[in-house]
Amino acid sequence: MMFRGKEAFKIAYRSACIDFAGKSLEECSDYERYEVLVQLVKNHASQARTETRERDRTKKDRQIYYFSMEFLIGRLLSNYLLNMGVQDIVREALADLGLDLDRLCSVERDPGLGNGGLGRLAACFLDSMAFLGVPGTGMGIRYRFGLFQQKIVDGYQQEAPDTWLDMGYPWENARPDRAVVVKFGGYVDREYRGGKIAYRYKGYQEVLAMRYDVPVVGYGLKTVNQLRLWYAQPKEENFDLAAFNRGDYAAAMKHRNEIEAITSILYPDDSTYAGKKLRLQQEYLLVAAGIGDILRRYKEQYGTDRWAEFPDKVAIHINDTHPALCAPELMRLLMDEEGLEWDDAWAITSKTIAYTNHTVLPEALEKWPIDMLQSILPRVYMIIEEIDRRYRESLPPTASPEQRQNTAILWDGQAKMANLSVITSYSVNGVAGLHTEILKATTLKDFHDLMPEKFNNKTNGVSHRRFLMESNPGLTELITDAIGEGWKSYPDQLEKLLKLKDDAAFLQRLSQVKRANKARLAGYIQEHNGIRVDPDSVFDIQVKRIHAYKRQLLFAFKVMDTYNALKADPNLDIRPHTFIFAGKAAGSYYFAKEVIKLINSIAEVVNNDPDINDKIKVVFVENFCVSTAQLIYPAAEISEQISTAGKEASGTGNMKFMFNGAITLGTMDGANVEIHSLVGDENIRIFGMREEEVQALRASGTYHAASLVEADPRLKRITDQLVNGFFRAAGCDFWGIRDSLLTYNDEYFVLQDFEDYVRTWREMNALYSDQAAWNRISLHNIAKAGFFSSDRTIAEYARDIWHVRCDER
Repeated sequence: MMFRGKEAFKIAYRSACIDFAGKSLEECSDYERYEVLVQLVKNHASQARTETRERDRTKKDRQIYYFSMEFLIGRLLSNYLLNMGVQDIVREALADLGLDLDRLCSVERDPGLGNGGLGRLAACFLDSMAFLGVPGTGMGIRYRFGLFQQKIVDGYQQEAPDTWLDMGYPWENARPDRAVVVKFGGYVDREYRGGKIAYRYKGYQEVLAMRYDVPVVGYGLKTVNQLRLWYAQPKEENFDLAAFNRGDYAAAMKHRNEIEAITSILYPDDSTYAGKKLRLQQEYLLVAAGIGDILRRYKEQYGTDRWAEFPDKVAIHINDTHPALCAPELMRLLMDEEGLEWDDAWAITSKTIAYTNHTVLPEALEKWPIDMLQSILPRVYMIIEEIDRRYRESLPPTASPEQRQNTAILWDGQAKMANLSVITSYSVNGVAGLHTEILKATTLKDFHDLMPEKFNNKTNGVSHRRFLMESNPGLTELITDAIGEGWKSYPDQLEKLLKLKDDAAFLQRLSQVKRANKARLAGYIQEHNGIRVDPDSVFDIQVKRIHAYKRQLLFAFKVMDTYNALKADPNLDIRPHTFIFAGKAAGSYYFAKEVIKLINSIAEVVNNDPDINDKIKVVFVENFCVSTAQLIYPAAEISEQISTAGKEASGTGNMKFMFNGAITLGTMDGANVEIHSLVGDENIRIFGMREEEVQALRASGTYHAASLVEADPRLKRITDQLVNGFFRAAGCDFWGIRDSLLTYNDEYFVLQDFEDYVRTWREMNALYSDQAAWNRISLHNIAKAGFFSSDRTIAEYARDIWHVRCDER
């Protein structure tokens, strides 16, 4: 244990204030007190990290390197105190000192290292790898300004820099001694050396990838792994003093600014050539720095004559296609720096890299213009070209022309990163049962037909320690009192709760916990949105990235339909509802930003109409992040998972809501399919077309959205309200949304699923009147949620893909 008791902690904390802040506890600001507490935790984590590293060196197990453009890790202080088992001691000790732990934790900024589900999944995986003792390192980028900070101004999303590093980041350790040089541009010369062709890379620009390490503290403190972040800096300062002295300060700093831009922003807008170039440089910097670091560590431990053993000692996992260049970069280093022949380098690479796909949308699979790739990364491009040539030659004579075209890496002026990833990986996995089947049947069908042995499914999971134990202490205490502590390490033990489904006293306590969480969120909304919401209303929530296929528009139309019904009949029998939205739209995604404006315009109308008498309220929570998520998930009663069937890879918000007892209202899409299988028809509410029905309707060409609207007075009214001045107070109409539905024929079938969606929701509204029945369903969802722990997912990755053992728990 980190401290033997609260008295020992108080002595250590007071002393640390002097050591780290140079002043007494009483003189320190809240931020300084937070920083001091971080240093105490980090020092103890460093001791555990040393023990972990020594254990790994002794065992010489395979090291897992998880490459991801995003790691949405959230605030760490509260989470690590929980994982170290000292949260209660620290809370009580700080209270004795007149301090509040929650207040100090709230000082911490959410790191701007991710955006949505991809990044949060990566963070949950790191948490579970550390808990399970899997020797793993996350490889990511230290973004200076994150994605962006979302501000809602007059109902519109505005993007501002996320200045999360302004006060520094006390969790990180800078390692300038372990920086890696990354090369861009230049050209490649060929020459004969020792009787064979050798390649000399010349004329390149050198960029220094600075390394920053963040500890990943596993629950129980048996293992501390690392998240390794890379930050672009000039290798040599090229400050133009002459330009500075003549007053051209921008020119004087041009070299540094251009290099630092590489890691300034997550997902720079790639609608221009300059934006595409920056994204490619960003992805390659992550890859080159990470692979260079891995090879350096391998040589330090095993020397330079044991390359054949490399796949037994190292697994490189790429989280989607952003790190797809790992394979050609590993090939480049093995051949050009270590002197291996192609066949040997390929044998190593193809046994080392595994790939997780996260999208079934062909248009979302990354591609790079060949001329750009060749210009920015000339040697890497040559290797990709050779991989592509050899792959095509290896295809069986029976391969069809379509298979050859669809699986080629280089085609029609584009380099296809998903194809590169499949060809160079020994494992390709989807992230939910339906998603994997769609990959095999459509998106990657030709690959699956040619190499089915590579494909497997690993349904996503989430950290129940973050999203239940830390986020919902009231529910955690209730569960532990009922079934003991075991579920915290073995979440499948949550099934023991099923024995309490008819325990009226327990169900009442469950309802009280939910009411307290709703009151907590209501307070946050009052403070940040200025909207008073009733904690006794039904909290109906959709929080996720704003995208057409996720259908926030369908949720918004339900709200409009409910409002119209209440205006027509103020005495309509409906329980008070609070409809809560949250999520960011990509800065260049204008349709999604128009949807945000629509939601906020609906809120303006609904929340200020006295005829509605507070029966419904609408809230858009600004700047959705891990911290706000941890307030929202515990308060939810209805979990909106309403994407068009066949479009969502998995979703993980559905799992976080489920752990906290929300009831899913959703389509048969992504992991909703597995939730349905686990809880049964009676404990979930499913609506809308199934994936095969969506495909059939799309293929038939018989869907006419405009005709559907003309035949349905409710839909006609809603779509007319978009443009007839109904939102006059908002200062705009919503022609873009209306055109997407009626002119461009409703690509994601919002109108087709509308009636069934609203009907199913109304059934839930009626069910809510029977609180005992509602609470039983809520309890059933919590009891079955253990399957969706990322511990289960990582155990499957370890067993089936990485071939490493997990610690006994």
